[in-house]
Amino acid sequence: MAKTSLGARASRRVAFLLCAVAALCACGSRDHAVIIAVAAPLTGDTGAEGQGIKRAVIMAVEEANASHRFPYKIEAKPFDDRADPKEAVNVANLIISDPRIVAVVGHYTSGCSIPAAKVYARAPIAMISPGATTPEVTLQQLSPDWIGPRVVFRDVATDDVQGAAAAEFAYKRLGKRRMSLVHDKTPYGQGIAEQFQKTFEALGGKVVSFDGISVGDRDFKALLTKIKDSPDRPQGLYFGGLYTEAGLILVQMRELGLKDPFIFMSDDGAQSPVLYEVAGDAADGAYLTTIGVPVEELPSAQDFIRRYKKRWTGASEDIKPFDHFGYEAAQIVLDALEKAGAPDREKVLAALPTVRHKGILGETVFDDKGDTQNKIVTMTRARAKDRAFPSVR
Repeated sequence: MAKTSLGARASRRVAFLLCAVAALCACGSRDHAVIIAVAAPLTGDTGAEGQGIKRAVIMAVEEANASHRFPYKIEAKPFDDRADPKEAVNVANLIISDPRIVAVVGHYTSGCSIPAAKVYARAPIAMISPGATTPEVTLQQLSPDWIGPRVVFRDVATDDVQGAAAAEFAYKRLGKRRMSLVHDKTPYGQGIAEQFQKTFEALGGKVVSFDGISVGDRDFKALLTKIKDSPDRPQGLYFGGLYTEAGLILVQMRELGLKDPFIFMSDDGAQSPVLYEVAGDAADGAYLTTIGVPVEELPSAQDFIRRYKKRWTGASEDIKPFDHFGYEAAQIVLDALEKAGAPDREKVLAALPTVRHKGILGETVFDDKGDTQNKIVTMTRARAKDRAFPSVR
């Protein structure tokens, strides 16, 4: 009898433990039912920009959960690609291996987005980039070598728009006829410099020199001296690349006496508050394009800015130039998730081309390649005294 009671008690204990495990598993599945991956550089030279995008996506997800928009909890899971194409491929493989992930906000750089997209196409799973502007990011999907469906979308305008706008501004607004071009040899930096060259020469301008540097280079004095002493007398320098090299070039330009009326122009990769940490007062007067309209000048973004500053109060948690693009990308994923009717990555991918999202950027609609049809570019000018980038009217 005692033996039977002991066996019964043991059976009941096992049954209880099994129920407890099942309950814990059920809670876990509810807590982590749907994940939106955030793939961006969270460390390194562009880590500040990636961290800002991560914060923006987290905020969008938190708001969706608080509104009870979905019958399950959504989580934003960050992945650090370190702005390294090889690491981006590793990250992409990690992402597609997790069936809970239904879409990706990322990657930030074009150099990472291009190879990562090929991995996502195999899954397939959609990616929406809030920062990769090289045309090849989406154009590669039209190649006969592309394997899988078209999975790449972005809510930022492309470099062919940005480079052309900068060239037109230099030629028509500033009256420059001779420019030197420098790029960082990345798909982004070289691509945007080539587009500047194409448009500038089509307008009648002359590109005096076209040189490449490497990301991580620190000494540009020899190159800048060559530009300064050129018999063709360039009237300015256009740089295709990011803020670290842009800032160092600005400092060394000023040391060599290359100042107004000699101009420095660059792109949205250089238009970052971190530029001032590298260049200080040497950044003053630099002309920098930005995709769309600067967030602080967008009437439609004022509530976003207020909520962002309330949510993120750390010393280094100020809004970065691409944060509102990251927030919009997350909102577009949420719209597609709602239209899909189920947290299924293939259904989300199928829904994305039909999304018409009205938000901070106005109405975002994708063309056949996955590019946004918003093509606005704004020229800003660095103002060192308050570390701002006011628009040039």
